[in-house]
Amino acid sequence: MKSLLPILLVSFLVATIVLPTSRPSVSASPKATAETLKQLEGEFMKAAADRGSQGYMSYYAEDSVELPNGAPLISGKAKIAEGMGFLDNKDNRLQWTPVGADISASGDIGYTYGNFEFHSKDKEGMPHVDYGKYTSIWKLQPDGTWKVVLDMGNASPAPKK
Repeated sequence: MKSLLPILLVSFLVATIVLPTSRPSVSASPKATAETLKQLEGEFMKAAADRGSQGYMSYYAEDSVELPNGAPLISGKAKIAEGMGFLDNKDNRLQWTPVGADISASGDIGYTYGNFEFHSKDKEGMPHVDYGKYTSIWKLQPDGTWKVVLDMGNASPAPKK
């Protein structure tokens, strides 16, 4: 019986190494597409509408960069969040629509761009709308989620009716 133990041990080790395991691999996850990023934009906007600045910032990476219209760049999620409190005011509503998107061949970075509208009330309480364009750079994070790593927007005239 003692001579059978080393053979069983070696057989077990070989089987463990050679036979496939049930561990998921990174390459087994479906590859993201431009449509994936457009869908994320919809979820991102819904999070901002439902949860204000907290929902909005939940889509930003820790090391993200914001390039605001007519202002200096802002580095880091915490610094960007300091200026997003206006989303917590129920009179304010930020909406955006992706027009285009693309993703790298490696599948770990991509971008979206489109148009936005910011609805608010002026000092007299009258509705006001600002229009603009945006570009967001998305990056696949180590945990498998996609986060915005760079976001920029600039003003546009009101669309022609």
